[in-house]
Amino acid sequence: MSLLAHASREALDAQGALAQHIAGFTPRPAQLHLVSAIADAFDQRDVLLAEAGTGTGKTFAYLVPVLLSGMKTIISTGTRALQDQLYHRDLPRVRAALGVGVETALLKGRANYLCRYRLQQARGEPRFASPEQVAQFQRIVAWSGRTRFGDMAEMEALPDDSPLLPMVTSTVDNCLGTECPFWSECFVVQARQRAQAANLVVVNHHLLLADLALKQEGFGEILPGAEAFIIDEAHQLPELASNFFGEGFGMRPWQELARDCVAESRLVGGAQAVLQAPVQQLDETLRQLRADMEGLPPRGTQWRALARPQVREGFDAVVSALQHLQGALDPLRDASPGLDACAARAREAAGRLARWLGDEAPVADFDALPEEHTPDNDVRWYEITPRGFRCQRTPLDVSGPLREHRENSRAAWVFTSATLAVDGDFEHIATRLGLRDPMTLLQPSPFDWNHQALCYLPGPLPDPASRGYGTALVAAIRPVLEASGGRAFVLFAAHRALREAAEALRDGPWPLFVQGEAPRATLLQRFRESGNGVLLGSASFREGVDVVGDALSVVVIDKLPFAAPDDPVYEARLDAIRREGGNPFRDEQLPQAVIALKQGVGRLIRSETDRGVLVLCDPRLQTRGYGRVFLDSLPPFALTHALEDVQAFFALAPAGADPAAELPVEAPSR
Repeated sequence: MSLLAHASREALDAQGALAQHIAGFTPRPAQLHLVSAIADAFDQRDVLLAEAGTGTGKTFAYLVPVLLSGMKTIISTGTRALQDQLYHRDLPRVRAALGVGVETALLKGRANYLCRYRLQQARGEPRFASPEQVAQFQRIVAWSGRTRFGDMAEMEALPDDSPLLPMVTSTVDNCLGTECPFWSECFVVQARQRAQAANLVVVNHHLLLADLALKQEGFGEILPGAEAFIIDEAHQLPELASNFFGEGFGMRPWQELARDCVAESRLVGGAQAVLQAPVQQLDETLRQLRADMEGLPPRGTQWRALARPQVREGFDAVVSALQHLQGALDPLRDASPGLDACAARAREAAGRLARWLGDEAPVADFDALPEEHTPDNDVRWYEITPRGFRCQRTPLDVSGPLREHRENSRAAWVFTSATLAVDGDFEHIATRLGLRDPMTLLQPSPFDWNHQALCYLPGPLPDPASRGYGTALVAAIRPVLEASGGRAFVLFAAHRALREAAEALRDGPWPLFVQGEAPRATLLQRFRESGNGVLLGSASFREGVDVVGDALSVVVIDKLPFAAPDDPVYEARLDAIRREGGNPFRDEQLPQAVIALKQGVGRLIRSETDRGVLVLCDPRLQTRGYGRVFLDSLPPFALTHALEDVQAFFALAPAGADPAAELPVEAPSR
């Protein structure tokens, strides 16, 4: 055992530093196995792929060797919320317990930091959509005078999708760089400087991938110096990477370009008169194109959109409008840094649209990618939103660029998550991450699933594609909710099924919380406070949600979470597998669905004292051969087909009792 592994295990054992300094810390054998594997990967500068089941304590398991090793390390988490939790809660506790003085930094993408220049520009914005927006803007102005770090997360009352955010934050495109009059006060520059000086930097996958893909979010300078990378929630990385190694554009950023042109022109004599017509032309052509796209499927391939003549003509009109705007801006470039930046953005926008349409050979963004990743391997698609559209070019396979960046770093890499393996096998995720023969560790959840939980397979239910499935599902789960007294997540594969179930369950005796009727964070808070609520959600509630205790005692999953086959990127990926002689279902659809199901199941048991029932409604688990792959990939539940066992489970609730004892349930095969 290496010195790092030995020291890390000592810190996590019953007499170790964490047990002595962190209230409620409990040594776990699974955690010790994981920390040894991570320490070995650090020592050998190797690659580790580690599934750590719920309850392993993987955050402490990687923080301890990171802090003790002295290696410059980048930790990347799945979301900004997890990033904040790790940096502000977990990291300080472990660092204090170990008594080490490692310099740490939190770094996010530039769109998360207040931009003083754009805030100043927004003060001249003549229109806000509502009095509420005016009040929110005034709160941002007041906060800007007292914030130390400029992190927009400090504005807790500001929704993540607030239209004010793009007005007061910057992007790579609209940042003025050293030409900005507020450069010396820039929060992004300050955050980057802190990260460069730190030995441990906490980022999120979006920021990490943006810089790996050379999108330059202001983080690229730190990557070459890192000696170790920890990728938490690593199951998310391949899908996210496909967006960052591609290229996209949308209606809203181009409307922001038009608005910025107007704001910048106010500061330059005569500029408003020059830019008024081309700005108006761009705005009108964008709105007309969005109107022409009405009636198209919400998501589809480029060829499907361009097959409609008025849509093709609409895109051509936007190309002309962007070129017209660029032509008007070019003579004004020397008049101000802001107009110079707008001219560059207009040129880049026209180029991206031309490349998406296929009218121009792609160049810049793909120059840095390896030969095996060429634009020919990309799929071009669109997505319509209620107030706009987005177009994207997405690579079908990101394993090549991910592997190249990892190998060039010559660092240790640890990829970990509670859901990486499919029936005990890592091949699927390893292939997508571009890993060749990595070290692996499969550490099951240490919870006593066979006693703390029960898996109920109701039946008989009709085929999930049949018309009566929704009605039958509600009839099957209603008695479960009655037995549990609510306290349930009901997770749906489709929003339509969610809405239909919401109508059918509104007469129940439990508070009903329905996704879409309030922000996600608000729904979760109300659910926790209710004590007996029923929350109806979609895929976004399958992960990143932590409800410990009695408030959540049932998780219902309506269908096996196979990805929608009409998704243009997914469809193209399946076609590519088929062309290469593979089996799309076996190689892609099944493993992806298994990992997604494991994420949903992981919401149920979050501590040693939690107990609950998992309800898997999809009859294909019992009627199709692949059903066994799903069941064998789950924790070792006791299985039952009898509602009476569920009712008995909730009736047998004395503290310390074995809730599954004496239940005539079926033991899962392994």
